[in-house]
Amino acid sequence: MTNAKYLLFGLLSLQILFPARTMAQGNLLLLPGRVIFEGAKRYEELNLGNTGKDTARYVISLMHIRMKEDGGFEEINQPDSDENFADKFIRFFPHSVVLGPGESQVVKIQLTKISELKPGEYRSHLYFRAIPDKLPLGEDAPAADSGISVRLIPIFGISIPVIIRVGVTSVQVKLSDLSMQMVEDTIPTMDMIFRRTGNMSVYGDISVYYTSTEGKTIPAGTAKGIAVYTPNQARRFRMALDNKSGINYHSGRLSVFYNTPDENHPVRIAGADLELR
Repeated sequence: MTNAKYLLFGLLSLQILFPARTMAQGNLLLLPGRVIFEGAKRYEELNLGNTGKDTARYVISLMHIRMKEDGGFEEINQPDSDENFADKFIRFFPHSVVLGPGESQVVKIQLTKISELKPGEYRSHLYFRAIPDKLPLGEDAPAADSGISVRLIPIFGISIPVIIRVGVTSVQVKLSDLSMQMVEDTIPTMDMIFRRTGNMSVYGDISVYYTSTEGKTIPAGTAKGIAVYTPNQARRFRMALDNKSGINYHSGRLSVFYNTPDENHPVRIAGADLELR
C-alpha cells in the first residue's frame, strides 16, 4: 500500500470517528472541515482524498459566502458593514490538485499580512471544484458529421470556512421559539431559533433528550455541525427527531443542548426545554 493510500485510509478512519470534522462531496474527502486561526496559530494543513475509482482534478479558490437566516448560503462580493473577509490575509498552495483513485494531497494554508489585521473575526471560504474530463474514460468521441449533441456533466464542489480571529472575541447563544410537530403524521420534527450575540461565529452539535412524565430520560435526536456565522444574529433550524418506543411526543419534556463539537470535552453553548402537550 502506498503512502498516499495509507493517508487516505487514515482519512476514512477519521471520518468514521469524527464525522463533524470531515467534509465529503462526490468522491472528495476533506479533513478538517473548517480552519480557524486564533492566538499564535499561523499555519494549517488540509488533507484531500479521492475515494472514487477515477482520476479527478480539483481547482481550489477563495469565495465569500453569506449565511441566510434559514441556514442556506449565497455567494456575495461585498461584505456587510459588520463583516470582514479573510481572503487578503491567507495564502494557500497548491491551487489545483490531480488525484488518482485512492490518492491524497496536502494543501497548505498560511496567514499573511498579519500586521494589517485589526481586532475582530474574518471569514472566507476555500472552494474545491471538481473539473470533469473532456471525455470520460470509455466514451468515444462523436463523429464529425453526427450533428449537435448535448451531454450534461454534473460538477461537484465543496467549500469550507477559513476563519481568522484577532484580539478579544466573544459569543453568546440562546435557543428560543422551540416547537415540535409531526410531519405527515409520522415524522417528529423540532423547530428552534439560534440567537447569537458577540463578535465571533459559533459552531456546535445539537443533542435532544426526552423526559417522560415518570422522569425517565432517553436520547431523542442529534444534529452535527450546526453553525451560526457572523454577522447573522439569528438562524432558524429544523431537525428530525427519533420516532422510537418510549417517546410520547404529546407528554413529557424535550431538552435541547447545543455543545461544542469536542466529543471528549464538550462545552455547553446553550440549552432550552420544551414542555410537550
